[in-house]
Amino acid sequence: MSDNAFEIKVIARIRTDLTSKFGIPRQSGLVEELEGLIVFEPEYRAAEALRGIEEWSHLWLIWQFSENAGEWSPTVRPPRLGGNERVGVFATRSPFRPNSRGLSCVRLKGVEHTRDKGTVLRVAGADLMDGTPIFDIKPYLPLADCKPEASGGFTDTRKKRQVKVDIPDSLAGILPDDKLAALRALLAEDPRPAYQDDPERVYGFPYAGYEVKFRVEDGRAVVTGIIPE
Repeated sequence: MSDNAFEIKVIARIRTDLTSKFGIPRQSGLVEELEGLIVFEPEYRAAEALRGIEEWSHLWLIWQFSENAGEWSPTVRPPRLGGNERVGVFATRSPFRPNSRGLSCVRLKGVEHTRDKGTVLRVAGADLMDGTPIFDIKPYLPLADCKPEASGGFTDTRKKRQVKVDIPDSLAGILPDDKLAALRALLAEDPRPAYQDDPERVYGFPYAGYEVKFRVEDGRAVVTGIIPE
């Protein structure tokens, strides 16, 4: 069998408002307000390849953890376990894997036809950084992919850390309403490393062309700055 049989190609890249790993939701679907645009590479901009896709409400994206560096680790420290307890990498969705591949379920919001980018897909609930390479797109099938009886491992027993969000009116007015709603949802998921809980520490991440600054105290994320990049 030739080496070409195992070649994997980038078919598209996603455009999102998050340009760094910090701040990205830890799973797809957690922040439905966060939208993304899937733009196909020139050689895959055949409109007929998307024929019928609008009939599906959700899609699977197979993609690359493109910002990971270093070798894979057989054990990892999931955020849900506080960042200190180790479990096997294949018992998690950690990005530190032998092949650095990600799998996300997103909601299809629309199919748009553009002059310069061909047909693009607008999706919601993505947990991908801006520019992430996508290897494949497949429809989500409720009859096969939904398993109500499934167990969730340690996620069933460990409570997810969430916080309330406080954005002063003087800062909230900087962002359009849709971007503001997505930012609130992102911060409510508490993007800090699980082992950090310093109320004096100010965190920051790029979002929608701005640098967002915040700190967390008594279960509340307080935005202290929204600064143009």
